[in-house]
Amino acid sequence: MINMMSLTILFFFISSLLWFIALSLGLKTDKSREKVSPFECGFDPFKKSRVPFSLRFFLVTVIFLVFDVEVALLFPLGLLKITSDVLFVGLSGLVLILVLSLGLIHEWNQGGLNWIY
Repeated sequence: MINMMSLTILFFFISSLLWFIALSLGLKTDKSREKVSPFECGFDPFKKSRVPFSLRFFLVTVIFLVFDVEVALLFPLGLLKITSDVLFVGLSGLVLILVLSLGLIHEWNQGGLNWIY
């Protein structure tokens, strides 16, 4: 019968072996400037960090998130059509599409979709 001491020694041996294998396989070999620098979404991280950043990027992101959430609300309506009242599901979908269309028209009139002024 295997006693508790031999199981403990086996556990530490296997743990040490796995630790050594992970350490030896995880070594970085290429120490070039591009590999060790952080990735900053296409911007050079070695320049001055307080450069003016266009707010148009943030505006497009917020517009995308709003429209993306509204479109994600439309997906379950196809499954609800099977189990719920067809009139209720149809009116819910119509209201969501109306809100989405009015938001698109508003952003278009405000110039939020024009990338170049």
